[in-house]
Formats: sequence, structure tokens, C-alpha cells
Amino acid sequence: MQAMQNIIDEAFSEGVELRQRCADQLSTPLKEAAEGMVTCLRSGGKILVCGNGGSASDAQHFAGELVNRFEIDRPGLASIALAGDVSVITSIANDSAYEEVFARQVEALGNKGDVLLAISTSGNSANVIRAAEVAIGKGMYLIALTGKDGGKLAAIPNIDTLLNVPHASTARIQEMHITCLHILCSLIDHTLYGGTS
Repeated sequence: MQAMQNIIDEAFSEGVELRQRCADQLSTPLKEAAEGMVTCLRSGGKILVCGNGGSASDAQHFAGELVNRFEIDRPGLASIALAGDVSVITSIANDSAYEEVFARQVEALGNKGDVLLAISTSGNSANVIRAAEVAIGKGMYLIALTGKDGGKLAAIPNIDTLLNVPHASTARIQEMHITCLHILCSLIDHTLYGGTS
């Protein structure tokens, strides 16, 4: 039982410490990311979101809160999670390569002025990096949500906003990623519709 308690205590203490560090380090880039998204939405653009595994779930979660609602009733906001269409993903993976499953969708759906939110806890997901490269080539606003040291994704030239969670644990990184995504939803709602309650 003590071993279980130690695991619980460590998870909470690490999470609290990481939240405080991120509050200090991510405040400015979160505002920049929200401003990029608001500019895109105001001009009639859309937000594309991609990631693998838990990050795919986060991408769908974020897109769902924009298309439907977050904390206030307001019109739906244009957002697409690129991990949601099994037929598209499997056909691209089968006919080309898994590294292209998001890039091909960005090529097909993304326009200049749209946003790509690229999520990778390691920063080294090859398919997310390819999507980011295509987005840059199309003149899209690129936001990278990463962890650890940011990996190869953070090193891509011309990223507009980098949101990096500096921690070694994937679990702690993912916990902060969902916090960042919720903050972005609040900032978007407040800026476009004047409130979050």
C-alpha cells in the first residue's frame, strides 16, 4: 500500500511542479497561439489538428470543443482533427506511407492562412513533422505542441509558435497538453465572444 501511495504522491507533486513551470514559460506562447487561431478564424479559415495515440485523442478533443462548444454557447468554429477519418488514414498509409497520413490531408484541406496545430509529446513523430513541413509550404500558421526537448518538430524552421512542455514523462506532458488546449479554447472564446462563463 505504501508503494501505491508513493506513486500517487509523486504523480501529484510532479504535476504541480510542472504546472507552475509551464505557467511561467508558456504564458506568452499561449497568447501568441490563440492570436494566430483567432486571426485565422476571423478571416474565414480553419484549424487543422494532428497527433498520434493520446495526441490524436487530444486533437479530436480540441477540434470537438471548437466545432461544438467549450464553456460558452457560441457559433461553431472551423476545426478538423486529421486522425478521425479511418478510410483516409488507412488508404494513405497503404498506398504511400504512414509518414504521409497527415501531410496528405494538409495538402488537400489546408489553405494559406489556415492553422495547423501539430501535437507530439516527443517532438519526433515523423508523420506530424511531415504535416508541419507541408503546412509551412502552404503558408499556414504552424503551432507545435511538444514535450521533452521539443525534438525534431521544434527544430523545424519557420514555426510560428512553439508550446513545449519540458518534462521527461509522457504522462505529465500529456496532462499539460490538455491544459494548454483548454487554455487556448478559453482564450479563443473570450477574444471572439467576450467571455468564458
